[in-house]
Amino acid sequence: MVDGEDKIKLVIIVGPTASGKTDLAVRLAERFDGEIVNADSMQVYRGMDIGTAKPSPQLRQRVPHHLVDIVTPDVNFSAADFRREAAAAIDDIHSRGKSVFVVGGTGLYIRALLQGLVDSPSGDESIRRELVELAQTVGNEELLRRLALVDPETAERLHPNDRLRIIRALEVYRQTGRPISTFRGEHGFADTYYDCLKIGLRVERQELYRRVESRVEVMIEQGLIAEVEGLLRAGYSPDLKSMRSIGYKEICAYLAGECTLDEAVQLIKRDTRHYAKRQMTWFNKDFEINWVEYPESFATICNHVIEFFA
Repeated sequence: MVDGEDKIKLVIIVGPTASGKTDLAVRLAERFDGEIVNADSMQVYRGMDIGTAKPSPQLRQRVPHHLVDIVTPDVNFSAADFRREAAAAIDDIHSRGKSVFVVGGTGLYIRALLQGLVDSPSGDESIRRELVELAQTVGNEELLRRLALVDPETAERLHPNDRLRIIRALEVYRQTGRPISTFRGEHGFADTYYDCLKIGLRVERQELYRRVESRVEVMIEQGLIAEVEGLLRAGYSPDLKSMRSIGYKEICAYLAGECTLDEAVQLIKRDTRHYAKRQMTWFNKDFEINWVEYPESFATICNHVIEFFA
């Protein structure tokens, strides 16, 4: 870790989807001569603009954005990849005397950047393949039950639908004979690589859900269906991790004739509401976040940033 006096200062802006993070980040970056580092796991993908609510070209002209449009949809971009790329971008921005604003709703990415990642084994392809086949045979519930026998702490945290993480935990146990929770315990996540001011945007639940539903409708109007059709024509499989994300998987199902457009839209709204709830559950565990309403509290937010940079 870096000594406190030498740490680069970061303003971290978090909150659920549709809470106004991008708008606030651009206003602050303009006011404080800063640049933005994206911490949204989907906005890294080129060609996935509408469904990820990516900052518009106009906003990106007003303020430089880093880690947007950096990989194609067939790349399995991980938290470790994000940490490496974000750290390089932050060093670059800081070296030019600019302020750094890290903005996004992917809590794991932000934690990876600030505190690093669990030093667990990189993985074994053959074990993973075997576990994927097992999951298809016995189902997620049984897979989670088997994980509970060897790593009850991790199993307690996971939902049966979180197949990827269940498989990852079983894979680590098969490789090492140790639960992945022991690797997390050894890491500790105590210190941070940067000096941070964390700002969280709080939105009343019904208002947030109204914004989510409105945003989904706007995405359809803006051409989400055509965007997904273009990705499929370009050869990107509906089974890719990126194409299984909210908005894309539902439109893929519609285009495949598995549901009507109205059903797909309702599923996107429902899944986005659930995602926003999961985001808030994650961020509410971080007691360093200063929660504010936006845009009502913009002047107060600016004062916090002035004090932080002083």
